[in-house]
Amino acid sequence: MKRNTMIALAIASAFGLASQQALAGDAAKGAELFKKKCTSCHSIEQGGKDKVGPNLHGIAGKASAKSETFAAKYSADMKASGLTWDDATLDKFLIKPKDLVKGTKMTFAGLTDQAERADVIAYMNTMK
Repeated sequence: MKRNTMIALAIASAFGLASQQALAGDAAKGAELFKKKCTSCHSIEQGGKDKVGPNLHGIAGKASAKSETFAAKYSADMKASGLTWDDATLDKFLIKPKDLVKGTKMTFAGLTDQAERADVIAYMNTMK
């Protein structure tokens, strides 16, 4: 990671800022992380099947719990959350999903590394 990016992330973290500039990630690295951490439960390719979790293709910028093919499987808390999957919300959710949506059925422990979250989000943003 470039020194300026590391400094920006440190400043953003220290002040609680989650701007897109501070969260700029590497989509190629994010694709690899997604493959390792997410594909056991989610597909992301267009037309991909739902797994334990919904297909995530095109989720960036969309309201939560809106997949028609997965509608019956969302938790009541996810349905009621009113979240929009923008970069900042995805970042918060990926830290530890149950901290943002208490009753989510997602059992993923989370990505504590901010750079890894930024990379995964950058990748998800390419899948529209």
